[in-house]
This record gives sequence, structure tokens and C-alpha cells, in this order.
Amino acid sequence: MKAFRLLSIVLMALISVSVNAQLLRTTVAQGVVEGVEQNGMAYFKGIPFATPPVGDLRWKAPQPAKPWQGVYKADTQKPMPYQQTQGGNQQKSEDCLYLNILTPAKQAGEGLPVLVWIHGGGFSTGSSGQNGEKYAQAGIVFASITYRVNAFGFLALPELTKESEKETGRAISGNYGLQDQILALQWIHDNIAAFGGDPAKVTIMGESAGGISVAMLCQSPLAKGLFRGAISESGGNMAPLDNVRIDNNSIRNVAGDEAYGQAYMERIGFGKMKLKDLRKQDPEKFMGDPIAFGAGGALWPNYDGYVLKGDPYKLYEEGDYNDVNVLIGTNSDEGSMFTGFAGGFTPEKYEQEMQESFPDPTWQQKFREMYPGKTDEEAFNAHSDMFREAAFAWPTYAWGNLQSKNTAEGKGKGKVYMFFFNHAKQNMFRRTPALQREYSTMHVAEMGLTFGQLGGFGGAPNPSDEALSRLVMQYWINFIKTGDPNGGYLPLWPAYAEGTESVMNFRDGAFVTGVHNLPQLQLWEEYMKWRREHMTPMNNK
Repeated sequence: MKAFRLLSIVLMALISVSVNAQLLRTTVAQGVVEGVEQNGMAYFKGIPFATPPVGDLRWKAPQPAKPWQGVYKADTQKPMPYQQTQGGNQQKSEDCLYLNILTPAKQAGEGLPVLVWIHGGGFSTGSSGQNGEKYAQAGIVFASITYRVNAFGFLALPELTKESEKETGRAISGNYGLQDQILALQWIHDNIAAFGGDPAKVTIMGESAGGISVAMLCQSPLAKGLFRGAISESGGNMAPLDNVRIDNNSIRNVAGDEAYGQAYMERIGFGKMKLKDLRKQDPEKFMGDPIAFGAGGALWPNYDGYVLKGDPYKLYEEGDYNDVNVLIGTNSDEGSMFTGFAGGFTPEKYEQEMQESFPDPTWQQKFREMYPGKTDEEAFNAHSDMFREAAFAWPTYAWGNLQSKNTAEGKGKGKVYMFFFNHAKQNMFRRTPALQREYSTMHVAEMGLTFGQLGGFGGAPNPSDEALSRLVMQYWINFIKTGDPNGGYLPLWPAYAEGTESVMNFRDGAFVTGVHNLPQLQLWEEYMKWRREHMTPMNNK
């Protein structure tokens, strides 16, 4: 009996040590911060990395967070960035520049690898609430960040450009949301050791606009040295610089973005209002414009020569980018979501789309031949596939080709690991039997696999989903820890090289193939080369 009591006391002591060993309180540059316990780990919610961008700081570069007195209680998720919302009780606020950290570390300075999640949402919506618990359970410090979106993150105006030039010497405006991301990464670099992370082992990861953000951070000189690896799911950014943004075929320069921003302000009734008065307006008054908030997003980053130096395709050709290992890829049916949200696609809509997207008759004919749209089924598939290629697949393909070529020629070191998700067997946006097809993994569907949170868009989880999720997550975890997805029992994933079978295809397992939809991607490659040499006349699109 005495031995039993002694064993009980020892076990209770061990349990007490385990619970108390969590890193629930630590010190960062601004002061002491205290988190909460979550499943045996420490969770710090809503740590400010910047001064609230409100009042006079609306439409200005983010300012570092100020020191606080006492202990900052990081126990509550902060509101999401101000955006259009469809019902629900989620809070939103311009005061949104906070980050969350979930750490398995028991003390500061453990040197654990770090994953920084950047949310998507077309640069118009989204929040930092992604659950990264399975990565933390694997010994990774998981951080998720917020950034300003829509008009508050990406509005350019002539008056804002003039103000910036006067105050900073840089004639730019827009890109506030990207600067938020960079400041968050700088804060993480400076403070993550306090949470058990290693600032030299940071990987950034995002999906959709978050994946595009990852690509842009790989291109921004302001983000150099802030991460050693990058994961872009349905992202990429290789669109040519232009005066206008036509669909996903180009990105505006500052002058074009100013013109777009001015037209937007006129549509919402603020066209002649001075900046000091605009900064006093209720944020909700900036939310109602259907053109700027259409599917796919229209308030977008621009090539300003500062945050984004210029046309990224040319910069990669010159070897001018942040040279890190990247894990990048897309899904088989990305565009169906954007086509289905539009209520389906008819030949009449197809015709309008072709006229607007390809005003040059020679190129329009080439795209008609590659993507016919004479029936409702053809029109739906044409729009879906053109959106897939232009927004996600071609930018990722071009990124992989350019970076892997530089590395092969000794002009760079960063390896490319490319993937293709084709696992989902059903697609809610293909509403009729005639529209269903074999390759149907829609946009966002892979996130259930990469975060181990199954169900949702892809339907009810099954043993095949669960097995594939474990496989995918181990690749991702390996990459975050080492810069290479390979290791252990996993099928070998070769570094990508153009023209070879080096793309990891995820469908009921993992197997290596060549690039999918190659004829379409090669057409876009040719077209984008032409676009880089033919600027569109200025207008307010």
C-alpha cells in the first residue's frame, strides 16, 4: 500500500511538471506576454505586431507596435481585418494587425522550426484563425498573421502617392497589406526565439491570395532574410506589369492603380473628398462597390518599384529574387469555384469574357481554339480552365521553370518542389451531371489535407482522405524542418526540372508525373511573353 501511495505521488508530480512546463509567459521586445494552455501547448492569441492602422495611419505603411506596461494577456482572438461579411457573428476591425503563436516549446531558445501562415481571400477578405495544431504537435512553432485587405490594404490614389513622396521620398501608394505581412515577419524574426522558435528556420506558407502573397514575398527586397523556405498552395505571381489589370492577366503599375482607385472612390461617392476627411469616414462606407469586390478580387497589390520592384518574370530571369527552397503547386479544377459563384457560364458569357480578356484578335482566336465555348458545358469548362491557368497554374509553372533553371545553371541555390492535387472526386460547383469530370479538385480543397482537417468542400472524409492527409502533412513537415520534403517512408519527391517527370501528384496516394495541362500552360507562356511587350492603354478597369 505504501509503495502504491509513493507511486501515486510520483505520478502526480510528473503530471504537475508536465503541465507547468508549458511556455505560457515570455518576454518580447514590447514587454511580457502571457498565453493560454491548449492541448498541452502554449497558445498566444492576438499579439500586436504594429500600431493600430486607424485614423491618420489609415493608408500608411504599418508602424511597429509600441511597448506595453505589465503583462499583455494574449488570450483572445482579435477581430478579423475590416471586410465584407455574409452574416455570422465574426468581429471585424481596422485595428487588425495582430498575430497568433502556438508553440510546443517548454522554454525560450529551443531553436524549433517555425511556420508562418498567411491567409487567403482575394486580398479582400480572410482572417488569421487557421488551426495549426497538428504542425505544432510535430515540433513546429506555428504562427498566423493578419494584414489589411481590400480598400484598407490595397487602395492607391494620386493624393496618397503625393503624400508618400512628401513624407518618405517614395512616390507610391497601395501595397499596405503586403507591408503589414513584411512587418509581421520582421517581428517574428526578432521575437520568435522567445517562443522557442529559431529565426533562421522560418518557412512562410499561404493559399490563394496567401499563396500569391508568399510568391510576392519571395520577390520583395523588403522581405529578404526573413524566411528560409516558402510553401505556396494555389498561388504564384508572374503576371506582367501593365496600366490595367484584366482578369488575372496582368498587375497594375502605380499610375494604373491610382486611376483604378480614383474610379472606385467616385463610384462610392468620395471622388472629390480630401484625404483628411476620407480618413474620418466609417469603414463600412468603403465596402459596397460590387466592381471592386467581385469574385477574384480587384483591389490588388501593384508593382510600385519598392515593395514589388517590377515585372517578376524579368526579375527571375535576372536572378533578382529571394533565393530559398520552395514547395509550390495547384489543384486540378481551381477555376470552377469562381465560375460556379458566377452562377454558371453560358456561351453568351463566354463571348463577353473572350472579348474583354483578349482584345487582340490573333490571341483571341488561339484561346478560342484551346478553350472552346459553344455549349453551356464548354463555356463553363472554358472559363473554369482559363481562370485556373491564369490565376494559379501558369504563375506557378513559370515560377518553377525560372527558379529551377537558375539553380541548375548555378545562378541560384533554391530548389523547387512542385505538386498537383487531384484527389477530390466531387465538386460542389459543378452542379449538374454534365459538368462533372474526373479532375475535380477545386480551389481550397487541398487545405483539409495539408492541415489534417478533413471534410468540408471535398465531402465527408474517408479512409483514403485520412491516409493521404498523413502522407501530405509529413511531406510538408519535412520541408518546414529541413527545406526538403523527402524523408522516412515517403515516396521520393524529386526537385522540379522543366520537361521531366518531377511533379508530385496527389490522388489516392503520391506518385511522380510530368506537368499537367502542358499545352494550355505553354499557350499562356507565349501569351504572357506578348503581354510583357504590349502595354494596354490606360483606363479605369
